[in-house]
Amino acid sequence: MVDNYPKAYKEVIEILKYVPQESVKKIPDEMINMFKTKMDKSWNFIVDINKPFEEQELLEETKAIFANIFRDYWATPYQKERIEAQEKYDLEKIEEEKRKKYNPDDIFKKNKVQKDEEEPKEYENNLPVEVKKEKFFKRLIRFITSFLKKKKY
Repeated sequence: MVDNYPKAYKEVIEILKYVPQESVKKIPDEMINMFKTKMDKSWNFIVDINKPFEEQELLEETKAIFANIFRDYWATPYQKERIEAQEKYDLEKIEEEKRKKYNPDDIFKKNKVQKDEEEPKEYENNLPVEVKKEKFFKRLIRFITSFLKKKKY
């Protein structure tokens, strides 16, 4: 697994150079300083000012960082509400798919259906064997006789 976040931080810093200062000031200084200290300084990224933001060749991590910055610092209350509602809907959708895929009840139902679809097999007689118990008096007599035989020696 490749850690692209240092490269993404470099892309964020480069793009923020072209964002109006009033918008950049809304982002906490700690966050911008973290981007600057953890960015990959050797990553060569140049913003193409002739392309809109959506057409820039950005890492997925960069897009995710900007999505969070927009949601947390730049969005209007209405936009925040809409974004949070969409995120909640997406999470519910994912959870629903997980429930369908991993629901224990469905797993057992699927196994039952698969067993029903299999061809009937001839089974060996694996029934338990009945064990006959000796009656108490016979066991007692046998114990006493074995005990007496041992005493003679």
